[in-house]
Amino acid sequence: MPELPEVEVTRRGIASPLCGKRLRATIARVPALRYPLPEDLDRLLPGRRLLDVRRRGKYLLLDFGSGHLLIHLGMSGSLRLVPAHQSAEKHDHLDLVFDAGRGAVALRLRDPRRFGAVLWLEGDPRGHPLLKTLGIEPLSEEFDASWLKAQLAGLKAAIKPVLMDSHRVVGIGNIYASESLYRAGIDPRTRAGSISLQRLERLVPAIKQTLLAAIEAGGSSLRDFIRSDGSSGYFQQQYFVYGRTGEACRVCGRPIRELRQGQRATFFCAGCQK
Repeated sequence: MPELPEVEVTRRGIASPLCGKRLRATIARVPALRYPLPEDLDRLLPGRRLLDVRRRGKYLLLDFGSGHLLIHLGMSGSLRLVPAHQSAEKHDHLDLVFDAGRGAVALRLRDPRRFGAVLWLEGDPRGHPLLKTLGIEPLSEEFDASWLKAQLAGLKAAIKPVLMDSHRVVGIGNIYASESLYRAGIDPRTRAGSISLQRLERLVPAIKQTLLAAIEAGGSSLRDFIRSDGSSGYFQQQYFVYGRTGEACRVCGRPIRELRQGQRATFFCAGCQK
């Protein structure tokens, strides 16, 4: 599913061309995704300008002044900018049509599995149930080794699933947890509360470097994810461990191993990660 880098790539791809533009119309082709689509978008949004596009964890917040449109891409969703007259395909469920010079452009939501979400939020979006319990942003200055050490104190759970807990840290999904732990040289099975501050001082920069490298590469295009311009990300070409079971480690040459943690596949190198 799209993780923090893919959502951030999407945010950047739509913010620049659409912020300041006036929304002309909304076109909903299904009544619901994970939740029912807002029934009154045609009344609320046409004529309003998009003021900003922000990200909170894996959620996008489109600021229209009077409220925010919250969008989650679910397991297989993507947002693309297409000419408004371009015919919709089978899984294109929602268009937000904006004025664009002499014509119009559509921000088109495609979601084959329909696990995504589109909600209209009034007031402070941080108080919405989907957002108010989210943890710290891993690219923020506040996310440092001392903060993480305090969060992990006493935890017997393995470090990888703890990193994927969005109530502690947002947006570090399965791919980037595996890759970050490899870069930090930490075995994903290590008990979270036992990791020293010194090792966390390697892990936190590894997490940030991994996420930033993925954003720079346009995210990971596995299965359905595409960028707002329709192109694919290519961070998957830089993976050290994820999806490389049995292949040689790029550093020590040992075969990459795979195990299950919390019903998810974990990939690691027994030579480089202790």
